[in-house]
Amino acid sequence: MKGILYTGGELTDLVSFAQLPSYLQAFLREQNGVVAYFGGLHVRGCVAAPAWHALAEAWQGENAFWRTYDTVLETDVPFAQDCVGNQFLLRGDAVLFLDTETGELADLEVDFKHFLFGAEKFPVDALGLEPLRDFQRAGGVLAPGQLLSVSPPLCIRTATEKTQLMARPAAERLAWLADFYRQIKDLPDGQQIRFRPTE
Repeated sequence: MKGILYTGGELTDLVSFAQLPSYLQAFLREQNGVVAYFGGLHVRGCVAAPAWHALAEAWQGENAFWRTYDTVLETDVPFAQDCVGNQFLLRGDAVLFLDTETGELADLEVDFKHFLFGAEKFPVDALGLEPLRDFQRAGGVLAPGQLLSVSPPLCIRTATEKTQLMARPAAERLAWLADFYRQIKDLPDGQQIRFRPTE
């Protein structure tokens, strides 16, 4: 992986580790999670701390994705996220993509190994790196434990408003996304809304 900013150190959450498929265990033994592509991909680790890197927090914690998103199962493993907080989940051996603004779930039709291969070969497309590149061009740096706030949200089409990108603590960004999803999840496509930024 390129642009590595952080690795997770020692395996300290052996309870979560024992529940993972063997191929993910093998990856985490090599490096216990990683922030790579200058913040474009965060693969969580089996650690007690920091909370933003802990797989258990995202998987079984108070704000676990299956508790918020109707499309996510409790057994789905939220092993990674992109720069804006969209999630990559393992369901069986399939990698799924969760759009955390809308709750839409897509099967990427790859397994874990081919997901990593695709990210390595085509990082901009595979990881949706465009917002991060724009942020970097403006002089921004995304630190480990941060995600990009995108305003207005990517799912909102607007004729006039320019996209604003800001680095935010990961927990704060994910909480905002969960709240936004709860507010729009029952609206039909194309519904007009008035958006007031709160991030």
